[in-house]
Amino acid sequence: MEAPRPSRRQFLERGLGFVAGLAVAAPTIGRVGSFAGSPQTARSKLRRPGSLPHPRMPAGTDTIPQIDHIIVVMMENHSYDNYLGMLGRGDGLRLDKHHQPLASNPDTEGNVVHAFRMPTTCQLRRRPSTAWNASHISFNGGHNDGFVRASGEVAMGYWTAEDLPFYYSLARNFVLCDRWFGSCLAQTYPNRRFLLAATSNGLVTNGPPGSPAILAPSPAGGLIFDQLDAHSISWKDYASDLPTAGLFQSPLADSSKHLASIDAYLADAASGNLPAFALIDPPATKPGSEENPQNIQVGEEFVSRVIQAAMSGPAWKKTLLIWCYDEHGGYYDHVPPPRAVKPDNVAPDIHLPADQPGAFDRYGFRVPAVIVSPYARRGYVSHVTHDHTSILKLVETKWNLPALTYRDANADDLLDSLDLHHQPRFLEPPKLAAPAMVTNPATCKSGEAGTIPPPGAVTAKKTPNPTRT
Repeated sequence: MEAPRPSRRQFLERGLGFVAGLAVAAPTIGRVGSFAGSPQTARSKLRRPGSLPHPRMPAGTDTIPQIDHIIVVMMENHSYDNYLGMLGRGDGLRLDKHHQPLASNPDTEGNVVHAFRMPTTCQLRRRPSTAWNASHISFNGGHNDGFVRASGEVAMGYWTAEDLPFYYSLARNFVLCDRWFGSCLAQTYPNRRFLLAATSNGLVTNGPPGSPAILAPSPAGGLIFDQLDAHSISWKDYASDLPTAGLFQSPLADSSKHLASIDAYLADAASGNLPAFALIDPPATKPGSEENPQNIQVGEEFVSRVIQAAMSGPAWKKTLLIWCYDEHGGYYDHVPPPRAVKPDNVAPDIHLPADQPGAFDRYGFRVPAVIVSPYARRGYVSHVTHDHTSILKLVETKWNLPALTYRDANADDLLDSLDLHHQPRFLEPPKLAAPAMVTNPATCKSGEAGTIPPPGAVTAKKTPNPTRT
């Protein structure tokens, strides 16, 4: 059930009529661990949609005055092990005595494909796959041994600090989250919908633009933007070209107020005029999102500019920034996604037996995630289960807003990563490594990933010796 590309452009331009006006309107451009395994029949034990984090306080009450600005930088399509497995901090790839990863997956012929360092920072075209079917085949009932069968040998590739120096520096200085999962075993749009509404509303693919799941009205609980607007809490989606805010049919009441360019973000950060809640969207129609077949260095440089702008601006002292990824990109990760609270009663838009069976009662694979703030706990690695609805829970907790679905109502709020009771440890931001585009720019081109698998990455299937008579 792989959607044709470039589906993001098709979806946002043809599937949503209001997006055409956005470019004109914008300037130039409780803990999850307690509930994750709960069956739906036990919903009486769960926090419900519409419930407030602080029931005795009025909705809209600011309960975390130390933080004025929450910024979300969500990039595209990489697993935790694929990017940070070699970090040496958190739950990464297991290494042998020669400091080589022990991870492997079988291919369709029974050969063993070992984890290998990618030859370049460029990626293959259309592989690996994040489609519903490929993700469920990769998961394989929790064995996590179907990545190569689903997408080929490239799924076992990874990068290191030499390839991504800024990201490794970020993950070593601030709070690393090694149990941040995608919200579902599916592609970009379903996972980004969870970021906005704590449900994909049935969507499991990136298209086609006219499918019933895409054209369905917004979910019953609405979007986080609705709650922010209802309580006069400022927000913006700073988009390079196509905004995540366009992933539901609901038109924005005032697109010029809420949609802006990345240049506008840089200016707002420099002047201290950031909104209370901000999404940062990387380019969707040109390199910069890190989706295959792009050179990942381009995306790293984009993120470094976004984060350095936040840290150097006057609003830094009251800012919390989250760097994460929408889903795993089809790349291997060794941690099986646990069961999750089902957000609602909307079933996935799948058709058996052609599609793999499944529901929205399980997280997706782990993705890289770091909490960046003056109040970040120094030297801390969060092992708490998070997904994208943890961002919603943080927003809801700060401003005491009602939950949108069962998923965000019972999500973790990320506050384990902050020390709000002492003077902030990172009021003076640490000096982070420069991105590789600055120090060691790649010479590869998109789609030219080098020899995959590299020599020595595959062990042939052992064949039994013929029996002698």
